[in-house]
Amino acid sequence: MSTPISGIVAYPVTPMDTEGKVADDVLRALVDRLIDAGVDALAPLGSAGESAYLEEREWEAVASICLEQVDGRVPTVVGISALTTGAAIAKARFAERLGATAVMLLPVAYWRLTEREVRTHFATVAASIGIPIMAYNNPGKSGIDMTPEFLVDLAADVDNITMIKESSGDIARLRRISALGGAGVACFNGSNQLPLLAFEAGAVGWCTAAPCLVPAQIVGLWGLLESGEMAAATALFERLKPLLTVLVGGGLPRTVKAGLRSRGFEAGDPRPPLQPVSATMRREIAELLAAIHQ
Repeated sequence: MSTPISGIVAYPVTPMDTEGKVADDVLRALVDRLIDAGVDALAPLGSAGESAYLEEREWEAVASICLEQVDGRVPTVVGISALTTGAAIAKARFAERLGATAVMLLPVAYWRLTEREVRTHFATVAASIGIPIMAYNNPGKSGIDMTPEFLVDLAADVDNITMIKESSGDIARLRRISALGGAGVACFNGSNQLPLLAFEAGAVGWCTAAPCLVPAQIVGLWGLLESGEMAAATALFERLKPLLTVLVGGGLPRTVKAGLRSRGFEAGDPRPPLQPVSATMRREIAELLAAIHQ
């Protein structure tokens, strides 16, 4: 099973209104903003989308709004993370019914999971749906660290695991996945600090929330890489790097929403217990964005 996903996979935040509820119209506008900027795919309900903080009905509402608003204009990868396999299956099936192109499965744990338990979790969810899966490694968020060897072996064993997103921030892992997987599995970079090195290592795409704030620049950077214009790509990345570093360091839901506010796009505050960034960081993000948009 293959999947037509590559390039910039953009992660929208989940906008909230003044009462802390999902702001449907703002979410639709953000989806349009990202697609109009030329992103290659959309991935709602990732960590930047505060999926871990949404109630079940809210999660379903965000998935429905995004898939409806995308309306087939770009591929969609719906983020799936749940403590139990049953809950992950329910979300994956819901995304498939909505018409998602693929799902991105992040195993999360309260009790430390064994390798066998992680493997069974992926295989069971995969068997419950007929669309491709992106296996997502993000040990900093999930508490589970899957090695390149494990991920490539998992993709070889489970037919509809066709993609791997590596977000540990270790470029050696991306290189190892590419070397082990060959053409059999598509590797995606999930670290904002590594797009240039990841492309050189064989990554076919970059999963990032940065297009919420600088969409033209992020799309342009990947285009330069694909066309082999490494000097221009490096120069653009150096301009973007201070912003990308601050976004990740301050926590994506907080920093991206602060950046959107500074650009006149109100996506509300992150959901408690998350809190808005400090006034100092808010000014720093605004200044970085202003410099990039000059």
